[in-house]
Amino acid sequence: MRDLAQNKKSNEQNMKRKLITLATVCAVALTTISIAQAQDPASKGPRWRDHGKGNMLEHLTKAFNLTPDQQAKIQPILEQAKPQIVAIRQDARQKIKAIRENARTQIRAVLTPVQQQKFDAFQKAREDMRKAREEMRDAAKQ
Repeated sequence: MRDLAQNKKSNEQNMKRKLITLATVCAVALTTISIAQAQDPASKGPRWRDHGKGNMLEHLTKAFNLTPDQQAKIQPILEQAKPQIVAIRQDARQKIKAIRENARTQIRAVLTPVQQQKFDAFQKAREDMRKAREEMRDAAKQ
């Protein structure tokens, strides 16, 4: 009986260690992905949105040798699609933010108090880096 109780306790401890390891790996993976995407503008979805007004049309014109008549017909299609895409992208950002926050909350609950302090410091450092990048982009625009 005693061996069974000790074995059960040992299994629970092993499971906790595995969960903590998994949570830490997930947190690091999420952070790494977020940082990589923030540093690599090419990874942020369709490129035509970042190239200024008219560049998608220019790209299509070059790729498919569009006539002026075709360009005139395609331009309003692109202009109509743009606000819809912007709205969807904004909604997706909000949903992703909520999912990440939920994941962080769940991960934090698995950690020990010491690990929680490290996790919180890591999250704060990430947020500080994000704000610094944002300030740099704003300064570069001026």
